[in-house]
Amino acid sequence: MADEKEGEVNDDDVAAEWAAMAEEDGEGADGGEGGGSDEDVAAEWAAMADDDGGDDLDDGGGGNARVLNQDEIDSLLGFREGGEETSDKSGIEAIIDSGMVSYERLPMLEVVFDRLVRMLSTSLRNFTSDNVEVSLDNISSIRFGDYLNSIPLPAMLAVFKAEEWDNFGLITVDSSLIYSIVDVLLGGRRGTAAMRIEGRPYTTIERNLVERMIAVVLADLSAAFDPLSSVTFRFDRLETNPRFATIARPANAAVVARLRVDMEDRGGRLELLLPYATLEPVRELLLQMFMGEKFGRDSIWENHLATELWFTDVELEAVLDNTTVSLNDVLRWEVGSRLDLLAKPASLVDLKCGEVKLFKGLMGRKGEKIAVRIEEKMETE
Repeated sequence: MADEKEGEVNDDDVAAEWAAMAEEDGEGADGGEGGGSDEDVAAEWAAMADDDGGDDLDDGGGGNARVLNQDEIDSLLGFREGGEETSDKSGIEAIIDSGMVSYERLPMLEVVFDRLVRMLSTSLRNFTSDNVEVSLDNISSIRFGDYLNSIPLPAMLAVFKAEEWDNFGLITVDSSLIYSIVDVLLGGRRGTAAMRIEGRPYTTIERNLVERMIAVVLADLSAAFDPLSSVTFRFDRLETNPRFATIARPANAAVVARLRVDMEDRGGRLELLLPYATLEPVRELLLQMFMGEKFGRDSIWENHLATELWFTDVELEAVLDNTTVSLNDVLRWEVGSRLDLLAKPASLVDLKCGEVKLFKGLMGRKGEKIAVRIEEKMETE
């Protein structure tokens, strides 16, 4: 009780001190109004001091312990009033969000896409007979399901297969590039933007022209991968509905390279998607920082291997003669049966290692052992 009274006295002193300071700062003309406001300020500070004192008493003098209310908890977790989830990725939601998982970087894949950009610029110039510039916007990792949901429609999706890797990839051509390719291939004038007609399906002519462009892109993509690993990309089908172009599970990771194709005032975007499952056969090669980092010619090991080969034991067979016998005769053989060979003392004997004939020689005797003297070396194809 004594401590409580002492706290109240201190609070009153603080309030009186602030009231005196306010009176000294106030002007004489506004004395009446200033006095009222000063009293309000003093009362406010007194109330704050009372609150602080009460908290200290409640906490036992151990500091200001604060409990979050429900609104603050919802704000931290990323919810609006009423329990609705907010659109911003914040708080714990951002931590557990599966879409924000980072994937390993593949340095050699960036080199492959750079080669693709250079080769594609030349190929599309020859294909369209126009001035074409291809640029690489970015390379990113994304969930396959999230990518399908982000495709702006209308668009064409070309599904292709990597023959050697036995898996699929996806090329997305947006509507601007589709109409630009159609316009330039059908003789549209330069310097005029391609006409876009929305709200109708793509015609057979448009699909055929886009397929021809996709064939050019796939040929250059195969050539871009050649220094790393020989692979053939084969066009499979062309779709306009993303759900029919599903080549992987929605949660699977994929690499997306976004290319920009400019033809003077015309152009559009081309997106190349390769699932990580498709790149798995060459994953070790793509992890390299430069070509030949983890493989190549090792002169030390090569010399060691050549030296050790000279000390390798090789088993040779000496074949006196070859003859053909029917199975019926073989079944009638008994102990003591004779097999006649056409070999004579002067006949040459074949020396073989496995199925490969190496030498021809004469059979003889040296001491207690039968020997063959090499007379001729067989030429291998």
